[in-house]
Amino acid sequence: MKKIVLLAAALVAFPMLANAKTLAFPSDAPVASVTVPDSWKPKETESGIDANSPDSAIYFALDVASGDNVEKVVGDAISFLDKNGVKVDDSTRKDDDSNEVNGMKLSILNWQGTDENGAVNINLGVLSPAPNKILVLTYWGSKEDQDKHKQEVLDIIGSIKPAK
Repeated sequence: MKKIVLLAAALVAFPMLANAKTLAFPSDAPVASVTVPDSWKPKETESGIDANSPDSAIYFALDVASGDNVEKVVGDAISFLDKNGVKVDDSTRKDDDSNEVNGMKLSILNWQGTDENGAVNINLGVLSPAPNKILVLTYWGSKEDQDKHKQEVLDIIGSIKPAK
């Protein structure tokens, strides 16, 4: 039965994986890898990777930070959002520490906010793939757009792995 469930899960994920790029980052000293659909045009940045859904409705980034001060990392991420025109409503913050991705604890922080297109849901995730390394996952978009791209985002998040 387990094999059937695993096979079914693999077949569901196959369309995404067939046209996807696995990026190890940062390329000079990888601490993690992630698989992102080619249609999202993933690219390496100074501190990780970023991508946009084909309709540009969802922005997704995964950045590497040193240290273990999660609040500083979250503050830096909020500053990044602000510089990119995303206004976070601090009063709407919800934390969820009950997640795990490929053996790494995933803490997710959610807020409501606005960007140039109107109301958005903002999500930050924090994982630790190696000692003294933190991955900061950032994505935002309208509720409708997040629902539309939910499976792709879940597949991307589910593909995050510590570097070997």
